[in-house]
Amino acid sequence: MKQSLRLHQSRRLKNTLITLLLLGVFIALANLSSRYSLQTDISNNASNTLSTSSLDLLGSLPDPITITAYIKQGLPIRAQIGQLVDRYKRSKANISLVFIDPDLEPEKTREFNIGPEGIILVEYQEHLEKLNYIDESSLTNALLQLASTQQHWLSFLSGHGERSAIGTANSDLSLFAKALTRRNFRVQTLNLAVMPAIPDNSALLVISAPTSPLLADEWTIIKRYLDEGENLLLLTDPNNRFLDSLQNYLGIQSLAGVIVDSDAKLKGVNDPRFVVVSHYPAHAISLGFQATSVFPITAALAIKPNSPFKAEPLLFSSTNSWTETGEVSGKIRFDANSQERQGPLTFAYALTRISAKNTEQRIIVIGDGDFLSNADLGHVGNNELGLRMVSWLSHDQHFLTIPAKTAIDKSLALSQMTVNLMGFGFLIIIPLLLISGGFFIWRTRKNR
Repeated sequence: MKQSLRLHQSRRLKNTLITLLLLGVFIALANLSSRYSLQTDISNNASNTLSTSSLDLLGSLPDPITITAYIKQGLPIRAQIGQLVDRYKRSKANISLVFIDPDLEPEKTREFNIGPEGIILVEYQEHLEKLNYIDESSLTNALLQLASTQQHWLSFLSGHGERSAIGTANSDLSLFAKALTRRNFRVQTLNLAVMPAIPDNSALLVISAPTSPLLADEWTIIKRYLDEGENLLLLTDPNNRFLDSLQNYLGIQSLAGVIVDSDAKLKGVNDPRFVVVSHYPAHAISLGFQATSVFPITAALAIKPNSPFKAEPLLFSSTNSWTETGEVSGKIRFDANSQERQGPLTFAYALTRISAKNTEQRIIVIGDGDFLSNADLGHVGNNELGLRMVSWLSHDQHFLTIPAKTAIDKSLALSQMTVNLMGFGFLIIIPLLLISGGFFIWRTRKNR
């Protein structure tokens, strides 16, 4: 009897120790799982894993990365952003992600011109990149731009009523100039009447729709600058005649009238003079760019046969657009018997040629001087498109091609018979098997 009691106590003690040991193992595993993670991507095309290009870039960035998403609470895009950033955190632990409701930060909303769709700010080494759309391609390339240590000076021509890089009026470009500064560019205004030369350290000259003519000496300075193979961003407006000499030099002309688009209302814009662009020709500037850009009051452009530059179209209007030479009011329609041209119409060109220095000279001409203004920079893709243009012009463009990962065989086609069999199995067969197994175990233990 005593032996049986001791045996029973020994077994109980043994079972207790085993239970405590298992509990200790489970607690240790739970603690380890909270500190470390082990994940495996078993998708067919590794759609949940960063590309090799992104991983190599993260390995070259030693300093912390801060991502601030100004997204309203309750939006599902917050979860999507979190999942994307988690992929980056697996390879770089010092990445932080913060969500802020823009309604709770009115000062930041005004400073960064945050719209209802929100924005994502990426910060590295005190430089900032603003994204309106985020995926692996856009985030990786934002980090690539931020990691660039090369600094360029940009000269904005002034003294002829141009849009000012330091002015705060709606038509000025100060917000875009701040965005350039965050991208590691240095911005300076240039009045050729005061400084009769374009600085040698200037990587790019910007001329934005002057409202008075350039002096002959000023035009001579600009021509000499271009003859030396330097780069230019030229923004003009419909019926602006003060840039005729410069456009003739480039072999480009502005068509009469202003582009109007009957599709504008379909895109939520009531003014037909607004050109909304969502598709872009293949070019280094538009590579991977998916955002919509908006251009108010735009002139169509055409390349002259004798242009000394190779011209590539960058932006064009829809097929339902035309150049309206009359007053844009009331009901307007295309007049085939006039100077008006039917769309699609090109209103931005990238011009290139090999200079005497054996380098590629780059020039962009755009028939709209407003799309980068303080009033219009906040339209979805305007800021990013402008930054891409400046980066390309200053030979500072860095862009990695991230291959798109599309799921293969996302749909599962099943016959009705197969669906019925699966339903019968899950709803009847499996529950019966579980009940039968439980009953069998109960009977076996009862008969011992």
